[in-house]
Amino acid sequence: MRIGYLMNTYPVTSATFIRREIGALEAQGVNIARYAIRPWGEALVEAADKAEAARTHYLLAPGAGRLLGYLLAESLRNPRGVLRAVSGMWTMARAAGHGALVRHVAYLLEAVHLKRASRGCDHIHAHFTTNTAAVALLCHRMGGPGFSFTAHGPDEFDDPKASSLALKLSEARFAVAITQFARTRLALAGGAHVSDKLHVVHCGVDLADFAPAPPAPEDAPFVCVGRLCPQKAQVLLVQAMAELVKTHPAARLVLIGDGETRPEIEALIARHKLEGAVDLRGWADGAAVKAALTNARAMVLPSFAEGLPIVIMEAFALGRPVISTYIAGIPELVDREAGWLVAAGDVSALADALRKSLDTPADRLARMGQTARARIEERHDLHESAARLKALFEGATR
Repeated sequence: MRIGYLMNTYPVTSATFIRREIGALEAQGVNIARYAIRPWGEALVEAADKAEAARTHYLLAPGAGRLLGYLLAESLRNPRGVLRAVSGMWTMARAAGHGALVRHVAYLLEAVHLKRASRGCDHIHAHFTTNTAAVALLCHRMGGPGFSFTAHGPDEFDDPKASSLALKLSEARFAVAITQFARTRLALAGGAHVSDKLHVVHCGVDLADFAPAPPAPEDAPFVCVGRLCPQKAQVLLVQAMAELVKTHPAARLVLIGDGETRPEIEALIARHKLEGAVDLRGWADGAAVKAALTNARAMVLPSFAEGLPIVIMEAFALGRPVISTYIAGIPELVDREAGWLVAAGDVSALADALRKSLDTPADRLARMGQTARARIEERHDLHESAARLKALFEGATR
């Protein structure tokens, strides 16, 4: 069984869960071919990501001229298949609205290249329901392998009609949701006739790599990991720190990540004189992230938009409570027994949750960490999730 994994941009520092998922499947004997629309535009930090980039086939790499040549050749050999794909492209472009045709023509060219490159694959699995699922669908219409996709959310569900999500669900062999929240949104988009195609397979962590850590010291900092961007809301976290240090002047925060809101974050740190309280570290490799979480009092993620972040699972696996927001799939994992949840965008509530964490006795923090670890063992073991995916691939390719 040979499975083609299709991603938009791969590998990406902020999406190591896909690399780990592929590795876990390969460890169970699945032959994986890697395909991506384009490489990431930033420098890769992890050695493993650099190795993955060397193994990935990029669909846009040949350039527009050669891709058009591929389409012409396919049209001569397989006119009916190309017509089916063009019909699907036109349907999706119309649903997406004004100005979407050029983008969908690009999907068609990428699909032609994927069909050529994926000869020998029994199945294509796309991560995310957007352009990758569209390319997999068009490839299949031309006679390429059957396909499936994993839905993460939440922005994938913002406009399911414009993204032709119902069409993708109808033509896919199956669809994976990483949370019950995501499955519900897929069911809403696809209707009752696709319900048997929908499967919840949680993202996971390798428990052997994330053994429970000893209790954090009293002066341990909060740690936030993720791209610095409006959706992750680290700006609000710095504002909450400005409130927190008024009552807890020794409080500290470590921010790991980089992105477009870094200048705003740096300006806030300077304005509130938080240089000694907020450590802005930039991107870090997996070992450095793990070390930071191990030495954290709690992991903090004040996001406006998420699916269910892997970093929460990593913190839980290490026995660290989490402070996050009531959005998407996060409440399926985080609650008052293992952390604190606040309304997204509420700086005062976020500051209060940070304060409660600092005021929580060590024995209570330890019990929260034990609860957190148990949840990961029960629901988010990487190898159990890979086994479920393998079974789905086997069922789809019989």
